Parts: sequence; C-alpha cells; structure tokens
Amino acid sequence: MQIDADMRALAATLLDWYREMGVDTAIADEPVDWLAQGDAAPGAAFRLPSAAADRHADSLPPGGERLRPGGTPPSQVRESPPLFSPPQGERAVTSRADARPGFSATPPDAAELAARSLAGKAATLEELETALAAFDGCGLKATAKNLCFYRGVPQARLMIIGEAPGREEDLEGKPFVGRAGQLLDKMLAAISLKEENVHITNVVYWRPPGNRTPTPQEAQVCRPFLERQMQLVDPEVVLLLGGAAAKQVLGTTDGIMRIRGKWRQIEVGGHPVQTMATLHPAYLLRTPAAKRQAWRDLLAVQTALDQGSAS
Repeated sequence: MQIDADMRALAATLLDWYREMGVDTAIADEPVDWLAQGDAAPGAAFRLPSAAADRHADSLPPGGERLRPGGTPPSQVRESPPLFSPPQGERAVTSRADARPGFSATPPDAAELAARSLAGKAATLEELETALAAFDGCGLKATAKNLCFYRGVPQARLMIIGEAPGREEDLEGKPFVGRAGQLLDKMLAAISLKEENVHITNVVYWRPPGNRTPTPQEAQVCRPFLERQMQLVDPEVVLLLGGAAAKQVLGTTDGIMRIRGKWRQIEVGGHPVQTMATLHPAYLLRTPAAKRQAWRDLLAVQTALDQGSAS
C-alpha cells in the first residue's frame, strides 16, 4: 500500500510539473512510450527531408560554429526580407544589428522553399488548406492536435490576422473560438460586422506549446501560406491583432502601443492594401481599460470600409 501511495504522490508531482511547463492537453488519443523511441526526438518525423540538414544540423564544423538549418554557419547567412513589403515611410528590419532577439536572418531553408512551392500551386483556399495539412515543415505541427486555417468567409473586404491558435482553437480546429475570439466577435458586432463579413486567420496555423508566442522562424516558414491566403482573400483592409502579428506582417520592431491605430500600406498581389494594427483581444481581457483604444481603432476600420463602399 505504501508503494501505491508513493507512486500516486510521484504522479501528482509529475502532473504539477507538466502544468507549470504549460502542458494543458493531450495531443493524442493513446499515450506514447517515449522510452521506446530511442534517440528520436519528439517531432523528428515532421522534419522535411534535407540531406544537408540531417547530416549537419547538430554537428560542429572545424571552425566551431553550429550549423543552421540547410547547413549554413551563422556567420555566412544572408539577410531575409520582411514578411510583406514594408509600409511607406517606415524602416523595416534590414540588418543583423536591427534584428530583434531570435530573428532569423537565414536564407530560405528546405522547409520555407517547400512551403513556397506548395502555396504557389494553390488556386483556391481549399487547395491551400490541403497543402497546409500535408506540410510537415513547421515544428509546431508536431505538438498540435489540429490545423487552424481560417474562420469566416473565403473572400472578405476585411481580413483579420492574429498571432497563433490557443488551446480552444487547437481543439476545435478554427482560429479565435475561445474567450479572446468571443470578445473579437463582440468587437466586430459593435461596428456591424459578423463572421459572415470577415476572414480571420493567424500568422501561424498550429498552436505553440503552452500558448507561447511563435518564434520568427516559425512565422517565416508559414509566411508563404499566409501570403497566398491574403492574395486569395483579396481584402481591402487588413486588421492585425497584437504585437506579434503586427511585427511579422509590417516588418517592424516597434511595440504595439507605438504602432496601433496608424494606417500603413502593404502590397498584396501587386496592389496596396490598407493595414492597421490594434490590441489583441486576449490583452483586452487582461486590461479592460485598454478597450477604449481598441474601440477607436475599430471605428477607423469601420470608416475605411464605409468609404470603400461609397467610392
């Protein structure tokens, strides 16, 4: 009996540790015996086949630099462009000195090249979703239950881009269906919009473990799909929710409080699109006093859509 009590106490301690690390849901119907996996790391099956990456990703060359994906030492990497064409009058991230912590300045690796090839072949959103479901180049897929592509209508005048799916989104397979999504729906209703009037998605399509912010590398490997998605949706206005989405789409290092509420232009499919960043609904749930700022941003979006209808 004492052994059983000790095992229960050990199991409770382990579960507490999992909770502190951000684990709040199982990702499979059956438990996995990781000890039987040998040296294979979790998510190893989701790596794209790349001989150079497989041989060198974890090795050190004679110079002592650890190789980046694709076999390139950090000292030899080239600069990477921002997610979309930078807005006029605003400086984009263009050098390693400007890069925010964790920003990947590597040239396109095998995963991003594969993503761009798959996305470019998609003629419809249905084909793009199929391509995403078959894409194994983003490590987030290894720890997520479902792909979260979009919610709303295929073509919309207003496209909304958030950061990443959360727990409820991961379970349901749709973006913005949890508490933040419910608040977003109320915000849209306040300017006479419904789910049937908008197209809602995220910078990445799978839930990051523990609801952490997606890394620039994770956003970069997903960006060919997002770019193609924007082309297919063909919006007149893009609303960016939160700092992570704004930084990725606008290619800026400024914080959300500095850039929110200001109109910028990005190029989508060769033509300019009005874009505004605002506060994320999840932040508004934590900081209700900030709702007045988000309300002003929404009124500006409503005015832009009304003017577009009148023109």
